[in-house]
Amino acid sequence: MLTIKKQEDLGFDWCMPKRDDLEYKALYFISHTRSQGVLQSDLWRRLGASSREGSRIALKLENKGLVKRERELRSGRWTYRLFPKRQPPSINSIMECPCLMCSNDPRCGAFGSVSPIACATLTDWISGLVREPMDPSGDA
Repeated sequence: MLTIKKQEDLGFDWCMPKRDDLEYKALYFISHTRSQGVLQSDLWRRLGASSREGSRIALKLENKGLVKRERELRSGRWTYRLFPKRQPPSINSIMECPCLMCSNDPRCGAFGSVSPIACATLTDWISGLVREPMDPSGDA
């Protein structure tokens, strides 16, 4: 089970005002659900918030472009499933990068004798990361 941390430890200083600790906790929790998302009603219970307060926070996060809300019928009632629009950074995203073990690393750079701009190995790796094209709204 995911533990809600203090606001300072969440790493969302770039997008959230510090005055609303509950927004931080909600965004932190939602961002760690990845592609499965979380039901809005389950999130508010976990945070100890009222449904009214929870709905307002969800709308704020959606208006800021930080989460996506999808309507869902659950146990005969309509609710929303919240999905993160941005994933927290992870070292796993670069573990397979060929640059980490490249013999040309000491000479590589924008103006070096070897350049990442013209590196076929790096280009192939980046091309392999592309799973599906993005839709016009910018969402994956």
